[in-house]
Order: sequence, then structure tokens, then C-alpha cells
Amino acid sequence: MKHKQEWPKQKMQKYRNQLRRHLENELLPFWIDRCRDDDCGGFITHFEEKGKDTGEDEKSLVAQARTIYTMSSAHRSGYGDGICEDFARHGVDFLIEKMWDAEQGGFYWTVDRRGQVRISKKILYGLSFSIYALSEYTLATNDKRGIHYAEKTFNLIQKHAVDTMYGGYFEMFERNWELCEGGAGGGDRKTLDVHMHLMEALTTLYECTRKQVHLRKLKEVIEILTHRMLHHQYRTGVPQFWRDWSIAPQIKFDIIWGWDRFSQKGTKVHSHDNTSFGHNVELAWLLLHALDIMGKDRTPYLDIIKKLLDHAAAYGIDSKWGGVFVEGSHSGDVYDREKEFWQQAEVMIGMLDGCIHFQQKGYWDAYENVHYFVFKHMINRQAGEWYPLLNQKGKPIWTHMSHSWKVNYHTVRCMIQCIQRLNKLMELFPQKIV
Repeated sequence: MKHKQEWPKQKMQKYRNQLRRHLENELLPFWIDRCRDDDCGGFITHFEEKGKDTGEDEKSLVAQARTIYTMSSAHRSGYGDGICEDFARHGVDFLIEKMWDAEQGGFYWTVDRRGQVRISKKILYGLSFSIYALSEYTLATNDKRGIHYAEKTFNLIQKHAVDTMYGGYFEMFERNWELCEGGAGGGDRKTLDVHMHLMEALTTLYECTRKQVHLRKLKEVIEILTHRMLHHQYRTGVPQFWRDWSIAPQIKFDIIWGWDRFSQKGTKVHSHDNTSFGHNVELAWLLLHALDIMGKDRTPYLDIIKKLLDHAAAYGIDSKWGGVFVEGSHSGDVYDREKEFWQQAEVMIGMLDGCIHFQQKGYWDAYENVHYFVFKHMINRQAGEWYPLLNQKGKPIWTHMSHSWKVNYHTVRCMIQCIQRLNKLMELFPQKIV
């Protein structure tokens, strides 16, 4: 007879209460107190270490959409006493009025504070976040503008971005939807990051509409992720591919994300053998969430999900100093031992999912490790947000609280999702500490 795992309910309660206090007393107040731009519309998203506006004139699609998502999801989850709903609506007003391309369709990549277009390219990464945010907004507020523009964006992606020969999606386009050049232009690459976030977006789009076309496209991208974009042996995520799904060396694009902290040009070190611990765990829990929204049997995917979680738990967790390393090889060597904020957030959520679905103590140990590291080192208590990047021991390398790539999406979502999972764990396993 299999030994029944004893789960530490008292610790779960303690951690849940820590998460809630941080969310309600630090994280949400940080953003509510300073991000709304009443002069120009939308959100200010560049803050230095003490939380002061840096004066940066850029408003990116990613940061605007992510903040709409954050405010919408917080309101939908019962936080903010209506303030988050008002903020989300304010952000949607700006997104539609200033960032939607009325002539060519789709959302511009960046505008300035007043909403004048800076970069008119159509980038699938940003468009996916607009679908995600606008769908969540309608679910949270019942304002149909959100789902109207989410569906318009979805339709444009199906028209212009689908690779009808090899499957999957092209990712980088000019304003008129012509594919960007290859190499640093990104027109010849397909990436795990974009397809994962497209799955995330289609999940919420389908949750909002329940339309069969959205369900079919969600199923398609899940099959691409699980059959094309994972290492054949280790089942860990491969970052970049050529159009025909052969593995491409990981390079830095002109329109960048994820490499914003790297200064070097061209091809990345270990470009043919690297995987992100954070992305692997994020993929695992987003896939579980997608399957739940679809009402689809998880069983065929559990082996993949477990391997993604196990790889991160075995090689990505720093047993000495705590927290999650940035990346390493598919076989487990660690290349980058620094600690990025978003990877901590995603691993916290994913390891709790591991506890729920596989009921193994190793996932709880991993969660505890990262939870402790975040609350000891990652949170800037004077401001209320998280530092973007720490060294292995937990000392800040970068100290700004926010910019176009580092806003509120990972941190607030982590708190909301972890609170939900800890509540579920306490219902499933009501034992006390022995």
C-alpha cells in the first residue's frame, strides 16, 4: 500500500497569508498608486528602485497589455474593491484609441506617452498578450469591447501569421503584415516563448467565447508545443527553430524580449543546447490550465508535464542559496546562476501544481525553497515590487522596479495563482504537520 504523504497544512496557511499580505499591502498598492496616466491615458510603466517615475517616454504593447491583464485578473479574483476594474478600463481605452492600427489592423509595438506611434511593427508576442489581456478584461468586467478586439486580433493572426506549409506561426511583421527579414529581423524563426504565450492567450480567448474555432486553434498550438518544440530526449523546451522545425541557434532579435539584460550581439553562448528553467515550468502549468479550460483529459500530457517540472526541480533550484537559476543544458548543467524575478514567480505556481497533480514531496520542497528566497531577497520592501535580477546569493544586480519588459504580470499573477493553489492543497490534504 502506497504511503500517504503528510502535507504541512500550517505552513501552507502561513505562506498563503504571506502571499495575500504582499499582494494586498505591497504589490497592488505599488501599481495603483503610480501607474495610471491621467494626462495621456494608459499606464506609466518605468519606475526606478524607489518607485519614482523615470520619465521614460515609451509605452509598449507588452507593458500596456500586461497591466490590463493584471488589473482585470485582480478584479476577477476579488481584489481591489473596484479600483482594479476602473484601472483596467482606463488601460483598454488607451489600447484601443492609441495603439490599434485602424488602417492595417493589429496593435502597434510601441507608442510614446501621448500615444504617437514609435514602432509600427506587428509582433506576435505583443499581439498574443493583447488577446490574453482583452479576453481577461471581458471575463472580469463584461465590457464587450475587450473580446471584440481580442477576436479581431485573433482573426488577423490567422490570416497573416499562420505557416500553412509547416504549421505554427510566423512572429515578426512590418506594419502592413509583410514578414520581417530573417536573422535579427526574426522573420525566419519560430520560438517556444511566443507559441507558449499564444497558447496562454487562446486559452483565455476560448474561456471567454467558447467558440469552436478558438478551441481548434488552441488544440493546434498545444500539439505544436508538445510535439515540435520540446527536446526529443529530455522533453525540455527548445528556444528557437527554423521554419521547418529544425533547431536554430538562439540569436538576439532587433525587436527583443527575454534578452533585455544581455548586451552581446548575435548568437547566444550555448546556442544549440540551452533551456530555461522558468519557461519549462511556466509551460507545464499553463498547459494544465489550458486542459482544464478545454475540459480535456490530462492523462496523455502528464508525462510531459512531469518531466518539465522534474527537470527544473532537479537542476534549476539552488539548494545552497535558494531560488531558481536562469538556464542550463537539456541534460541538466547550469549555465547561468543568476536569479530573474519572473522565473521565481512561474516556478512557484508550477511547483504547487506539481503538488496537486502528482502529490510528491519534491515539488513542495522546491516551492518552499523559492517562496523563502523571494520573500527574503526578491521583494524590495521600501517600494513593494520585486527586483528584476539578483546574483546567485540574492544581491540585486538590477534595481529598477519596472520597465517595458518588467511590469506586474508575473508578480501579481504569481500571488493570485499561488493563493488559489494553496487553498486547493489545504482542501485536498487537510493533515496537520506531524
